[in-house]
Amino acid sequence: MQISEQLIRAGIRRMQGYTPGEQPTDPAVIKLNTNECPYPPSPRVREALAAYAADSLRLYPDPLCKNVRCAVADLHHCAVEQVFFGNGSDEILRLCSEAFVENDGAIGYLDPSYSLYPVLTQIRDARALPVTLNRALDWPEPDPAAADLFFLTNPNAPGGRHYPAAQVEQFCRQARGVVVVDEAYVDFAEFDCARLALTLPNTLALRTLSKSYSLAGLRAGYALGPPPLIAAMYKIKDSYNVNRLTQALALAAINDQAYMRAQTARIKQTRRRLAGELTRMGCEVWPSAANFLWVAPPAPGAARLYELLKERGILVRYFPGPRTGNNLRISIGTDMQTDRLLEALHALGL
Repeated sequence: MQISEQLIRAGIRRMQGYTPGEQPTDPAVIKLNTNECPYPPSPRVREALAAYAADSLRLYPDPLCKNVRCAVADLHHCAVEQVFFGNGSDEILRLCSEAFVENDGAIGYLDPSYSLYPVLTQIRDARALPVTLNRALDWPEPDPAAADLFFLTNPNAPGGRHYPAAQVEQFCRQARGVVVVDEAYVDFAEFDCARLALTLPNTLALRTLSKSYSLAGLRAGYALGPPPLIAAMYKIKDSYNVNRLTQALALAAINDQAYMRAQTARIKQTRRRLAGELTRMGCEVWPSAANFLWVAPPAPGAARLYELLKERGILVRYFPGPRTGNNLRISIGTDMQTDRLLEALHALGL
């Protein structure tokens, strides 16, 4: 081992790290692998960007994101003290792992789910308590007494299952630690759990502007929850964690709810069409409340089909492994991209 490697914390040396989806450089590639929105942001975002005073970038941003937090508070009919605004929801997940877990604590999460959760657990040297889902991805009834912090993605990824609010509420009420209901995909679903975060003492609800607001490149997200939990995260965040431009453009996006709702309705319609076509091709398609589908294709199988689609300039997400290796996760694209995908699948014999 080199001397420089010996200087790295042992737990960091052992861990794998987060593996992001492929980011192609060819603009002709149809990118259905990272759950981005296929449509542009609100026109208000473009207007705010065009009107932005570049000279203001010499100044530090508002460290408490007051304007955008007020907009979020108005949207959810809550107090500003119940809102944390961050540099993407990933920053908030990291802050949760730092604020709510003791050094000998435990972090729970569903498996499979967002692959950042085990990475955050390893960074903290916390005990990992994955709750294994069955093949149908049914509600697993996690142990409410086991974890100091539990990440509950709802709708879940990569499967897209949306667990009933009553089951989530029962778990949150019984949990001894903090429950983070990660609602990254909830705008594509029929209900949310924001009420739990605004009424229970141990629950946070996370939202991102990456999916339904078409702002994945901006890195913006927020949490709703009890003022003491929100204040704890503000204690330990980076001094100026959200830059001025992000705050301005996020504010413009949040203030155009009609545009966001229209885009999500459009994606849900395409989701229904794609699910129906894939089913007719002989694929097994899981019910999805997100902007993607979890699909088990027939022969030649998921791994080979991923490669064949990639050769044709279409990227979908393949997760190798015994529990996920039979499936592909396909993000919902535009109608034109969906047509191209279906044409390629037909050409491959599906």
